[in-house]
Amino acid sequence: METVKTVVYAVLIAIVARTFLFEPFNIPSGSMIPTLLVGDYLFVSKYSYGYSKHSFPLSMAPFSGRVLERPPHAGDVAVFKWPGDNRTDYIKRIIGVAGDRVQVKGGVLFVNDKPVDMRPAQEVGPRPAGGSSDGQIYVEVLPGGTPHFIQKKRPLGAPKEAGDDPNNTREFLVPQGHVFVMGDNRDESADSRVLSSQVGFVPIENLVGRAEFIFFSHDGSASLWEVWKWPEAIRFSRIFHGIR
Repeated sequence: METVKTVVYAVLIAIVARTFLFEPFNIPSGSMIPTLLVGDYLFVSKYSYGYSKHSFPLSMAPFSGRVLERPPHAGDVAVFKWPGDNRTDYIKRIIGVAGDRVQVKGGVLFVNDKPVDMRPAQEVGPRPAGGSSDGQIYVEVLPGGTPHFIQKKRPLGAPKEAGDDPNNTREFLVPQGHVFVMGDNRDESADSRVLSSQVGFVPIENLVGRAEFIFFSHDGSASLWEVWKWPEAIRFSRIFHGIR
């Protein structure tokens, strides 16, 4: 009976911590390269934006809206429930909040009719690890935000492609109660720019939390049972790396 009690208490503590404090997530795709790499494991702070039904396991809380709401900010890297099904977890960077006008022209991001500050990474400092060899890394600074890295494969100023071109979009006006999100891997991300992705404007209610830091990372070259390969597969330099 004492063992059963200990297990029950441990599970309850874990559920409370996961719901109200921090929740672990892993990165399965390259849409946030070079900021986040496939194989990164990170913690998301659940209290950053307050709590909605999506803060709880399986989104089972019986209420709508947010409790103890705190506004998201442009530049935050946030986990949210995909509006297409309100179940699948996505992680992107918040680019615009309510009232902002967002557009991409020739691969350059415009917020409220002004191009954001964007410079090649080599002009600022060392190239970050993890970018594709055929991609150009830039340092981007959103209005009122902090510098972060993005990756582009298509050259700036490239003409508009046929169909849904994420490098040349219409102007989006972010409605109240929503945010506009984009991946840092700008040419390989299904996000608010891409109408066919069904992401669109993300309701603030769908925000799960803000990505804070990486607690583990591996490059996928070693299976769980290949213990002798772990030292080479683990990206030690990324462990406890803050996310910005």
